[in-house]
Parts: sequence; structure tokens; C-alpha cells
Amino acid sequence: MQDNELLMEGLALMGLGMGVVFVFLTTLVVTVTLMSIVIRRFQPVAVSSPAQNTSRASAAPADQDDATMAVISAAIHRYRRDKNR
Repeated sequence: MQDNELLMEGLALMGLGMGVVFVFLTTLVVTVTLMSIVIRRFQPVAVSSPAQNTSRASAAPADQDDATMAVISAAIHRYRRDKNR
């Protein structure tokens, strides 16, 4: 084979590969977009009120006891101390 034939076959193979990847990615984007539209249509929208958001924020620290906070503080202190060495 001559160099020109090898080059043309390489370019053809490259074009075929790039075409397959382009078609696959386009199909993937279209499929994900359609799935998003279908899910939005059939799934009801969750309504969140401001009262629910504040109760969740204030409930999180109450669930943690003093021992957990002490362990977390000690871990952070040790990490920062070892990092600065």
C-alpha cells in the first residue's frame, strides 16, 4: 500500500469513529431531555414552605450530643495540626 492510501483509510476510520461518537452523544442528550420532560409531567412538584425549612435547620444540632461534637472537634483539630507540619 502507498502512503496516500494508508492516510485516506486512516482519515476514513477517524471520520467513522467520530461520527459514531457524535450520533451516540446526540442520542444520549435527546433521550435524557425527553426523560426529564416525562418525569416533570408525571411527577407532582413538591411544595416546601419556609416553616419546614427552619424546623429542619434547628432540628439538626439538637440531634447531635456533646460527645459527637467533641469527637468532631478533636478530629478537626488533629487534622489541622498534622496538615501544618
